[in-house]
Amino acid sequence: MRKSNIVLLILLVISNFCYSQEQQGNEKPNIIIIMADDHANRTISAYGSGLNHTPNIDRIADEGAIMLNSFNANSICGPSRASILTGKHSHLHGVMGNGFKYDNTQTTFPRELKKAGYQTVVFGKWHLNSPPGDSFASWKILKGAGGQGFYYNPDFISSNGKETVEDGYSTDIITDDSLDWLNENSENPFCLFVHFKATHVPRMPAFRYLDSYVNDTIAEPKTLYDSFETRESYGAKAWMKVPYKPGKLYEEHDFSKNIYFDRMTDEQRKKWHSFKDVETLKERKLIAEGKLKTDKQKRSYAYQQFIKDYLRCVDGIDDNVGKILAYLDQHPKLKENTIIIYASDQSYFTGQHGFAEKRFMYEDGVKMPILIRWPSKIKDGTKITTMVQNIDLAPTILDAAGVKIPGDMQGVSIQPDLITGKDIKGEKAIYYHYYDHGKHNVPRHDGVRTDTYKLINYYTDNVFEFYDLENDPDEVNNLYGNPKYQSKIDELIAELALKREQYKVPKEHFKKPYVQSPNHRKKKNSKKKVNLKNKTFLKG
Repeated sequence: MRKSNIVLLILLVISNFCYSQEQQGNEKPNIIIIMADDHANRTISAYGSGLNHTPNIDRIADEGAIMLNSFNANSICGPSRASILTGKHSHLHGVMGNGFKYDNTQTTFPRELKKAGYQTVVFGKWHLNSPPGDSFASWKILKGAGGQGFYYNPDFISSNGKETVEDGYSTDIITDDSLDWLNENSENPFCLFVHFKATHVPRMPAFRYLDSYVNDTIAEPKTLYDSFETRESYGAKAWMKVPYKPGKLYEEHDFSKNIYFDRMTDEQRKKWHSFKDVETLKERKLIAEGKLKTDKQKRSYAYQQFIKDYLRCVDGIDDNVGKILAYLDQHPKLKENTIIIYASDQSYFTGQHGFAEKRFMYEDGVKMPILIRWPSKIKDGTKITTMVQNIDLAPTILDAAGVKIPGDMQGVSIQPDLITGKDIKGEKAIYYHYYDHGKHNVPRHDGVRTDTYKLINYYTDNVFEFYDLENDPDEVNNLYGNPKYQSKIDELIAELALKREQYKVPKEHFKKPYVQSPNHRKKKNSKKKVNLKNKTFLKG
């Protein structure tokens, strides 16, 4: 009897253990996706540039994984966001440029998560030409400025049709809304999108950061004064140089002609100019002293003004990432079962090649930051060097949630890499395709990038550029036509053809004349007067 009792006890313990393990295995992870806009990899200190310090974003990498070779498929806001949602390239999800309509009925990973019982919700910037639709149980997105929204006192529209104006700074408001939602809704599995407008133009930092970096000189990138000597003329002719725009004093501004300043109360405008007028006076002194005469002097000065406001916006993002991480720290059970992803829709040229934009397939245009923390699954400090793209995020998230990946998604799950910390062996190539012909004077082009080489095809003129990334990481030496590299060039031309076929890029995209994005025509700003002085925030 005693032996049988012991056997029964052992079986009971094993049974309970197995049940417990099964229950833990079946527990669906929560997902928080924090997304910035135009956030350059080199302005996240985890990527090692040393330009600035982002301790909260870095913490996601320190306690999880950082993607060291992550790229987008089409470096513009709308197309990249649609690729992240659908796991597809632009020609399949339909958003080839910012003016193209987004089909919000198509398969997306939020829709698949919702079917699987997840609460799906988005706060902040959406910037697709259709509302989020029924992929999301609820949403509250920025409205106005062509879908970009405003930094100060922004407009929002919600899934219930309600339109409001919120008092304050957009990055802070979006975070607070997200945390309020978490307080009420974290008992059941959720996928929460926290989408910031920052660091998009016009870069308007929070007041608390307007005096940051004032006495600093930020290091210039090597290619700030790039002449594009060995390359085709497209880069030199693009309208995306770091802009030199002489400042104005407070009394010189016509606020009625600036929709961004027009958002502010009189008190906010005066506070803004109490910082910015100091810059303007310094600039006028430099002009009087003859120190802003040459193009090089102007670009150097413009770079400092641009990068400092950029970094101030980044500091506001990092602040708010810290708030979200602190909230999870205060709720240990929630933290333990929550995947947190930090990404941007694309990286950004922060002075490289003289640019302040994206679009081109050069490294800082095609890259994007991705950092992922998944407690108990991803080891601290994991570094993934495998090349991944934004189309891989959707299948990876579904895989992590235990949801079947739809067959029409073109990306692949990198969950095995994340959990094992090992890269997939063997060279892969990523495919890039920019469609928005003529916008910023950048032509259509596509191309492939391997671990060591890159081929760009400006196919409207049947022109190529080729780069050896190991020996020329700044992409200043176009080697297309160099006999020494001919076999490698031929190899990448063949790879480009294979990628076009693999991703089912229609052949007519390379033949027919390009039709400009349907919504690119400028529309007159239709402004609803909002009483910000008296803080009447409900509209309509």
